[in-house]
Amino acid sequence: MIDALEQAEAAVAACFDTAAWAAGERDLVAALDATHRIEQRLAAVKLTLVRELDGRGTATAQGASSTAVWLRDRLRLGVGAARRLVELAATLDTAPPAVRDALAGGVVDVEQVRVIAGTVETVHTTAGADAADKAVGVLVDWAAQFDAALLRKLGTRILDHVAPHIADAAAEAALRAQESRAARDRHLTISEQPDGRLRLTGILNPEAAAALRAAIDPLSTPTGPDDTRTPGQRRHDALADVCRLALRTGQLPENGGDPAQVVVTTNYDGLTQQLGTGTLDTGQHISAETVRRLACDAAILPAVLNSAGQVLDVGRQRRLITGPLRRALVLRDRGCTFPGCDRPPRWCDAHHIRHWADGGTTSLANAVLLCSHHHRHLHHSDWTVRLSRDGHPEFIPPAWLDPDQIPRRNHYHLRR
Repeated sequence: MIDALEQAEAAVAACFDTAAWAAGERDLVAALDATHRIEQRLAAVKLTLVRELDGRGTATAQGASSTAVWLRDRLRLGVGAARRLVELAATLDTAPPAVRDALAGGVVDVEQVRVIAGTVETVHTTAGADAADKAVGVLVDWAAQFDAALLRKLGTRILDHVAPHIADAAAEAALRAQESRAARDRHLTISEQPDGRLRLTGILNPEAAAALRAAIDPLSTPTGPDDTRTPGQRRHDALADVCRLALRTGQLPENGGDPAQVVVTTNYDGLTQQLGTGTLDTGQHISAETVRRLACDAAILPAVLNSAGQVLDVGRQRRLITGPLRRALVLRDRGCTFPGCDRPPRWCDAHHIRHWADGGTTSLANAVLLCSHHHRHLHHSDWTVRLSRDGHPEFIPPAWLDPDQIPRRNHYHLRR
């Protein structure tokens, strides 16, 4: 075996030294296929060696705590990869001869072997030895056409091919078990970070997962060629949009006797002069610019405090663009007014063209609809917005983008 492996190593080294650029395309493809087959055959040999060494106790005899730990040090593997190697070697040792022959012949790879072995074991438990033997042949044939992920998916319906008389009942039982597992494992963990951000981790059951995707997928698409957000950032913003929409409906349960809402505290001078910071009801500080953006489409509740910060008087809510004014704004703008955006009105905030804190009025002539992404963008960029002579919004791009600063409009919401 050592002599054969040394010859193989020398042959591989010779192939590496051969200039690939000089070969024709057909030869390159054939060489790639041959390389893959040899790789799978070497994997079969490697697993055989690992299984034999594990069975002999070589690792413990040399002072290691386990074969996986020994392999980690010997082959410089990650401990997880070393453990998987030992587990797969044991699996291959008990696998049907047809599976071992397929791996040795380069027909399947090690991940496909793992899938086949697990599927065959399930079939054996569900339908017996004869069905398991049939499943081996079917799965090996499929492995010549499909990768491990698709093979696993196809394996969920293997009983249709090898034991059709019990396939429906087994599928129903498996589905019930899957739903039970999903109900048991569902959870959402919200971990607060030191800077006020939240880390979300969890597992959604299929129903909740479908609802989440239905809600955020349409909002996760790029808003135009200038949208430089990553997919992860777009999904984050989409989830925030969904939460804002839910808060806007007014149909969420009360929280502490008040409607569900985001509360920001700031002082009047800070709001009007863009100075200082605001404070969320969680205690986290936010910039004055963020306060002003949030205030565009939020209720302002003035409060008089004494020098010790105690509340002496609380006024009534004012300045919110709601009711008939909001309806008029929707009829005029029909969605986000930023050029190139197709977000509908229900996803939009009402933005004061001249901020209320700067003396701007709460009127149709001083408001435009903006989706949350473009609302943030307008507050943090050099774009400006105004109403044109015909009463519709137009946006002035920054000089670095358009030296002529020609006004632009949104054409997605034109009346048909």
